[in-house]
Amino acid sequence: MRNLANIFLLLCISIIFSASKSDKNIYNEQYRPQFHFSPEKNFQGEPGGLVYFDGTYHLFYLYNPQGNEQEYLHWGHAVSTDLVHWENLPIALSPDDNSEDKDFCTLYPGSVIVDELNHLGKQQNDIKTLVAFYTSKYCGQRIAFSTDKGNSWIRYDGNPVIAFDKNDDARDPKVFWHEASQSYIMILYRKTSEDDKSKGVSFFTSKNLVDWEYKSHIYGFNERPDLFPMQVSNRPEETKWVLFDGDGSYLVGNFDGENFSPESAKMLSDYGSNYYASHTWSNIPEKDGRVVQIAWMQGGKYPQSPFNGQMTFPNELTLTKFNFGYKLTRKPIKEAELLHGKHYKWENKNLIPGINQNIVKKVKGDCLHIIGEFDLKSCSNFGFFIRNSRKTTGTEILYDVKRGTLSVMGVSAPLEPVGNKITLEILIDRASIEVFANNGQTVLTNSFTPEKGAEGLLLFCSGGEILVDRLDIYKMNSIWK
Repeated sequence: MRNLANIFLLLCISIIFSASKSDKNIYNEQYRPQFHFSPEKNFQGEPGGLVYFDGTYHLFYLYNPQGNEQEYLHWGHAVSTDLVHWENLPIALSPDDNSEDKDFCTLYPGSVIVDELNHLGKQQNDIKTLVAFYTSKYCGQRIAFSTDKGNSWIRYDGNPVIAFDKNDDARDPKVFWHEASQSYIMILYRKTSEDDKSKGVSFFTSKNLVDWEYKSHIYGFNERPDLFPMQVSNRPEETKWVLFDGDGSYLVGNFDGENFSPESAKMLSDYGSNYYASHTWSNIPEKDGRVVQIAWMQGGKYPQSPFNGQMTFPNELTLTKFNFGYKLTRKPIKEAELLHGKHYKWENKNLIPGINQNIVKKVKGDCLHIIGEFDLKSCSNFGFFIRNSRKTTGTEILYDVKRGTLSVMGVSAPLEPVGNKITLEILIDRASIEVFANNGQTVLTNSFTPEKGAEGLLLFCSGGEILVDRLDIYKMNSIWK
């Protein structure tokens, strides 16, 4: 009996030790993002339903609770009070009609609004109702609502509010209140015919969130649309509307409640290979005034990880009128400073090619925030090698002066100096690189899988001198600890 008792005790200790060891590894895997959102496990896809309510930012996203494949999609849910530190919550929405099929009635992204005037008639007490609009694949555009600040969701009895049509491929509803027309607006990716050339964004209006009337269609768009007004930064009396496509391209124009009238050609907001399906938060307080966007890092790789997917770091958008027209710029939100750890700083450092004077050689780490301004002087190119080691040169970020291009991981984007200077802001996480150049005029978002243990950093130039006007590098703390 004593031997059996000892064996049982050892078994219990072994189980407890194994569980403790496993817990330590959660959110600390080799390719686990440390300050970009990712789920604890399984597949994570596009964001949707982003809303601020009662002091909390809600992030909904496509999620497969059964594995790392992009199928059997639900709405995952996380919340934050600062857009940086996230708390995972239970799944918000599961496939309709109790479907257990990998495809039928599974969910696509959508949007969430605060029903300020109780048009849906579901408000209880003084807590405003949250209303979610989403696509149920092959089952139409549907509604769910929450009367407890997003903690639980109830499907609307009258679903679908827009019936499924096998010819239009409609999905991804974005809904918002349009003050000028006193109507709700829904934008919806769809085709107006069976011809793929009719792909675009359709505009619907409603007075009650349930009955929707078709108004117009704009061609040349694919999935995951977003539409929002923006004050022009250098013309504060002027407001324009920005219409986003799923691939990160956008138009600037006017919206009258029924029709969108573009005033620009389509432009890219991101030149990287992994930026997709961006969405902006609704209901952000006027005293804040920012337009905050997040996107899915499509196609990222996370070898031997329990999860599959991550989001970009939240960005603040600004619309400016330049001499060539209107243009969006994107920069990391200021809350990135909440994660700053050890700080390195340089000013007025002249770099000469061919001399071993890597001024950043003391910086080691897998999570960094780099902010710098560089006078090109006589150099032909300059840049960084990140996550390098004695065995590997790491990943190159290169600015080519003659070509006027910024290149990261085989992708190049146009970038012209301003006063012969280039500014760079770079976010490096365990599985991603985000580069914001010239105050966010050019942005490249990429996922990568650096070598284990490679934590070096190299600043270089060639063909001539470069002056580092200023350079700040911060180690970034984990949001999960």
